[in-house]
Amino acid sequence: MSQVETQHSHPKLNEIQATSICANDILSSVLYVSGLVIPIAGVFAPLVLLFIGLVLFIYKGVYREVVEAMPINGGSYNALLNGTSKNVAATAGVLTILSYVATAVISAKSGIDYLFTIIKPLSVSFTENPSLATLFIFGGTVLVLAFFAILTINGVKDSANVAMAIFGFHIVTLSVFVILGVIYLNNQGGIDYILSDKSIWHINSQLTFGDLLDRMKRVTGGQYPIIMLLFLAYSSSLLGVSGFESSANFVEEQAAGVFKKTLRNMLIGVSFFNPIIAFLALNLTTLPVISETRDFLLADEAHIIGGDIFKYILVIDAFLVLCGAVLTSFVGITGLVKRMALDECLPQFLTKENSKGSSTVIILSFFALCVSILFITQGNLSSLGGVYAIAFLSVMSMFGLSNIILKTTRPELKKGYTFPSFLVVLAIISTVVGVFGNVFAKDGKVGDFGNFLYFTVYFVPLFGFVWCYIYRDLIIKFLLKVTHGNGRVLTWYSMITKSRYAVFVHKPSHLFSSLNYINQNEAGRNVIVAHCDDEDDPSDDKYKEELSVMVPMLQSAGVFPHLKLKLHKCHSQFGPQSIKEIADRYNIPINRIFIGSIKNHHDFNYDDLGGVRIIL
Repeated sequence: MSQVETQHSHPKLNEIQATSICANDILSSVLYVSGLVIPIAGVFAPLVLLFIGLVLFIYKGVYREVVEAMPINGGSYNALLNGTSKNVAATAGVLTILSYVATAVISAKSGIDYLFTIIKPLSVSFTENPSLATLFIFGGTVLVLAFFAILTINGVKDSANVAMAIFGFHIVTLSVFVILGVIYLNNQGGIDYILSDKSIWHINSQLTFGDLLDRMKRVTGGQYPIIMLLFLAYSSSLLGVSGFESSANFVEEQAAGVFKKTLRNMLIGVSFFNPIIAFLALNLTTLPVISETRDFLLADEAHIIGGDIFKYILVIDAFLVLCGAVLTSFVGITGLVKRMALDECLPQFLTKENSKGSSTVIILSFFALCVSILFITQGNLSSLGGVYAIAFLSVMSMFGLSNIILKTTRPELKKGYTFPSFLVVLAIISTVVGVFGNVFAKDGKVGDFGNFLYFTVYFVPLFGFVWCYIYRDLIIKFLLKVTHGNGRVLTWYSMITKSRYAVFVHKPSHLFSSLNYINQNEAGRNVIVAHCDDEDDPSDDKYKEELSVMVPMLQSAGVFPHLKLKLHKCHSQFGPQSIKEIADRYNIPINRIFIGSIKNHHDFNYDDLGGVRIIL
C-alpha cells in the first residue's frame, strides 16, 4: 500500500493529548526560566516575561498560516524545504538538532538539580565534599540521558496517555504553587505589605535599581543602562518559549483543527505561569538568594509557601516533567534526522531501524552529543540556555522567514488562514533581537561571547557535515578527476547518482526552473517529468505537445547534461491518485516527488498528497 493511502490510517491525537505533549515541553521551562531572568532583570522580570507572551501571540499566527497550508512534520525544516533550497532548509535542520541537544541536557540537568534538593539533606557527605555533590549531579544527568536513550532504542516512545498524566500533574502543581503563593502573601498583609518598605519586593527593587544597575553602568559605560538591562533580560527570557515549535513537528499525528488549539493552549500557559511565578519569587526571596538557587529556584519557593511536603511534591513534578522533555527530545530528534536522511541531507544508514522500529544510530549519536555538551559547558545552565536560545530562536526566525518566502514565491498556495505580513516581519525582528542578545552577552555581561563559542563548536561541524553530504556528488566528482577515474570512486559516484525523482509540470514555461531546482539541490540524475490532464484548461493539449518536444530537446541539447529525463503523461487529473501512480510505477518515495503550488480550486489539500515537495 502506498504512502498516500496509509498516511491517515493511524489514530489522530485530540486537543488534550496533543496539548499535553507540547505543553510538557514548553511549560517545563517554567521551572528554570525565572532563575535565569530574575538575576538580570530584577523586579522587571514579570513584565519581561509577560512581554514574551506577546511575542508568542504573534508567532502563533506565523506558525498557523504555514503549518495549516502544509500540515506535515518537520517544522522550520519542512517549511523552508518547500519554500527555498535544500541547503537553507538543512541549516534550519542543524539548528533544530542543536536545540534538541540543549533541551535534553537542560531538562536532564534541571531535573537532577531539583531532585538533589531533597537528597542533599540526607547525607552530610554532600555538604562536606562539594566535589561529591558535583559528581552526583553530573552522573545523575548522564544516567537520565542514558536511561531515555535505552528506552527509545527499545521502542518506548511518547505515549499520549503518559504525557497527559504528567501534564495534568504539572498543571495542578503549578496552580497550587500560585494559590499557596497568593495565600502566603495575603497572610503577610497583601498589597499593603508588598508596597511597604519592609517587604522583600522593596528590597529587590532597591537591589534592581542599585547593584544591578551599577553593574550595567560599568559594563555599558553608563549609556542606556536600563534599556540594556531589559534587552539582556528579554534575550534570556526567550528561553521560556522553548518547545513552541514542538506541535509543528508532529502535526501529522493530530486530528483536524487541533494544531491551532495547541498553539493557543501553549500561549495561555506560558503567558500566565511565567510572569506570576516570577512575581511570587520576587516577593518570597531576595535577589542574592535567587541568584544562588537559580537552578532549583521553585523548590526553595515551594518550601517557603508550603513546607517540606509541598517542596517534595514540586520536586517530584519537576523531575517528571523535565524527564518528559528529555524523552520528547529523543523522539523528536529521531523523526527529524530520519526525515533529513530521507531527503538526502544526511546519510541513508541513519534511517535503518532495529527489530523494534527504533533508530539506534541516531539515538546513540544524539546521546553522545548531549554528554559532550554537558561536559564542555560544565553543566552551567546559563551557558546551556545560551546555546539553546541561539539555536531555537534562529529556528523560529527562519520559520518566520519561510512564511515571508511562501507568501512571495508561492502566492497561489492554498491556505485556510492568512496572517498579516507586517506582523510576520515584527515576529522575525523580535526573535532576531533575542539571538543577538544571546550572542553578544552571557549572564548579563555584554561582550562575553561564551554562549556563541559553545554554539559554534557544535554548529560549524554539524553544518559542515550536512553541507558536504548534500553536495557529495560534486565532491566525489572532484575525487574522480584527482584519482583519474578510480574504479572504487566511480562505483561510489554511480551509487549516489542513481536516485530517481519525479516533477509534475503543467505549463512548459515551468520546465526549466523545475529541472534547474533538481540539478542544484539533488544528487540523483534520473528525473521523470510528469504531466496530468486538465480538462478545465483549454491549452492542455498544446502543453502536452510542447512538453513532448521540449523534454527530448533539453536532453539532446545538454542543457542539463547530468540529468536523464523521461516524460510521463498521466491520463488523470493532478491529485493524490496521480501522485500514487508515479510513486508506484517508478518506485519513487513520495518525498522525492516535486510539484507546484496547490491552488484554491483543487479539491484536495497538501497533506492529502502524502508529503510531496513544493518547488514552484
